[in-house]
Amino acid sequence: MWIITAYSNLNNTTMFEYENEIEARKAFKEIQGCKILSKVIYFNNSKSALDV
Repeated sequence: MWIITAYSNLNNTTMFEYENEIEARKAFKEIQGCKILSKVIYFNNSKSALDV
């Protein structure tokens, strides 16, 4: 999953979610202002680190 976080001059924050990198990068080029593109990786470990 890819997330674009965009910040506006009015102190508003907007987040956009995309399923693939190509779609996210295309949208990233079109969004104006200060923005961050992030890749979100979900990790689910069935064995907790506390279980020794």
